[in-house]
Amino acid sequence: MQGTKKELLRYTDAHLQRIIRNGGSCFLLGPRQVGKTTLVKHAVREKQNAVEYSLQDPSIRIDLEADPSRMIREVRARAHRPIVFVDEAQKVPPLFDAAQLLIDNREAQFILTGSSARKLRRSGANLLPGRLTRLFLDPLLWGELGFVTANSIPPLRLMNINRNIPYTFEDMLVFGSLPGIVALSRREREERLRSYAEIYLEEEIRAEALSRKIGAFSRFLELAAAESGTSPNLTKLSNESGVSQPSIRAFYEILEDTLVVERVEPYLKNARKRVLSSPRHYFFDLGVRNALARLPLDHRMINAQKGILFEHAIILEIIRRIRVLNKPYRVCFWRTSGGAEVDCVIDMGTRVIPIEIKASAHVIESEVKGLKNFLIDYRRVAKEGYVITLGKRREKIAKNITAIPWSEL
Repeated sequence: MQGTKKELLRYTDAHLQRIIRNGGSCFLLGPRQVGKTTLVKHAVREKQNAVEYSLQDPSIRIDLEADPSRMIREVRARAHRPIVFVDEAQKVPPLFDAAQLLIDNREAQFILTGSSARKLRRSGANLLPGRLTRLFLDPLLWGELGFVTANSIPPLRLMNINRNIPYTFEDMLVFGSLPGIVALSRREREERLRSYAEIYLEEEIRAEALSRKIGAFSRFLELAAAESGTSPNLTKLSNESGVSQPSIRAFYEILEDTLVVERVEPYLKNARKRVLSSPRHYFFDLGVRNALARLPLDHRMINAQKGILFEHAIILEIIRRIRVLNKPYRVCFWRTSGGAEVDCVIDMGTRVIPIEIKASAHVIESEVKGLKNFLIDYRRVAKEGYVITLGKRREKIAKNITAIPWSEL
């Protein structure tokens, strides 16, 4: 029986193991504390020729910043072709050039991890196109928490790989699904999430040389977390935080680059009606979002925020599944100037799946007018729509609309 004292299985592990087995290299991206280091160490734990460079260690980072070619010399000094694990590789971008040389000469395999694309982009770092497989690690998916009971939307099909985890869907709505959170007590979860906000602020402010703006960024972060899942009202955020609108845009860019928010664009293809075009932002984890918004980390919060939390949970799960399944799908939303709205549109290219999200046990046809309008407007590519609910069983709402329980996503 699996429990929280055992390492939870991750979907990405099988992909990573396959890359290592085939002699390849990869770049594993993901926000802080989603388990990247644990995943890689697990994958190479029995490899005799593995070597690690943890750039979180200041002494290692400073040495490699001063002399990136030192890694080349150390790798070449090893008796056998090693697997080189560089943790938080974005901290020393020149190491990507060193990795390319060693990969091209077949002198080493590389696993590089990172939690920010910002420094890499700004430095013009060589991300080794064609040499590194890109992987992404999110917080725990529902199948990694044992939540899935069936699959009613075939393109998103994923089954449980862990079972009997003492963590509920309601726990996830409050505390999120960072791997380190699941095994903790309620008080420890709250402390861990509060400290996440403080560490993120300190680290990113330092990295961006924004020390004079830490108060402004902190106020913005709290407001942005509270607004998570909406199209940001820049005027409102500016007025309430005391930060200019250009600074607000720059701060959102930092959140995107450090993988703290997911940007969801509007669905704009061939619309007969004028579609509102501001993107929405969803914080990558509900527990982090709730802590940053300074909400009480208590199950009583669910009643006050049920609709927001439920929609947030569904959108994040869909985004995460698409990544794990390695599909080229886009997650969008649809909202017209007349007020018609669909919470989630999965754009598969030649086919589109519209999804409405309702935090209630039962839904009637009159409550899904936006979904019906979408199916009419886009009938050539959207054949069926879904409503995800808190119900227990599937229900047929209309000829081409089915309500499904959240656990059957």
